[in-house]
Amino acid sequence: MASEPEKFPHKPSFLERLSHLLLREPEDREQLVALLHSAYENHLMDGDSLAMIEGVLQVSEMQVRDIMIPRSQMDVIDIAQPPDSFLPFVIETAHSRFPVIEDNKNEVVGILLAKDLLRFYAGEEFDLRDMLRPAVFIPESKRLNVLLKEFRSNRNHIAIVVDEYGGVAGMVTIEDVLEQIVGDIDDEYDYDEDEDNIIQQTTGQYRVKALTEIAELNDALGTQFSDEEFSTFGGLVVNRFGHLPKRGEQIQLDHLKVTVVRADSRRVHALLVEQAEPIQHNVET
Repeated sequence: MASEPEKFPHKPSFLERLSHLLLREPEDREQLVALLHSAYENHLMDGDSLAMIEGVLQVSEMQVRDIMIPRSQMDVIDIAQPPDSFLPFVIETAHSRFPVIEDNKNEVVGILLAKDLLRFYAGEEFDLRDMLRPAVFIPESKRLNVLLKEFRSNRNHIAIVVDEYGGVAGMVTIEDVLEQIVGDIDDEYDYDEDEDNIIQQTTGQYRVKALTEIAELNDALGTQFSDEEFSTFGGLVVNRFGHLPKRGEQIQLDHLKVTVVRADSRRVHALLVEQAEPIQHNVET
């Protein structure tokens, strides 16, 4: 005896729909992203994996000019300086590589690796020009996925960006590119998540997590920022900039000078706050 036909048509499962889409192949980037979000919503991948894949897709469409550190914000060493004069700067900025200039930032003559300064500390004969590695120059229009491939193949970690006239427009590092994929990369100079939100570094200078509540900042620094529109200090700072700032950008808020010390393409992480001028408090006598 033949079985009775099903009263309800078979509803394809998510895996069946996913297989169908994969076999058919997404027709454009939007379909691919929608497919990935469906996988996330159905718990087939976690949020970090989704963000990383989206970062890879984003890198393939971005150019160097989108993420480079502008020339004005480059930390450089002048080749005319003796080591004793620029060593404190190297220690303070804590970079592993520095563009070395001659006369001005438009004349980059090479790259100094901070580890090469160990020879100076060891008392060996030290000539800065002899220590330099060749600088790699790239155009602003270079695609980030192409640059990342070049970084990997030639084992270079830093490139000087030039504009259409051959002048230095900025610089970019392999870390800057990778952060577009995996988010902000922590190093030994970054915050530990368990540390306090506000850490005093020197007199009148504080390192502040962007997620610090404005009320907490006001209590610690004696400021009077309103938290009606923004609850975190990072939200307030980004709003005042009018755009998502990059590392090294500065802004003045009332009597405070605020410098972005950690940021990626998604959000600001940490800020350096110092008094641009003394904050006056009214004291009753």
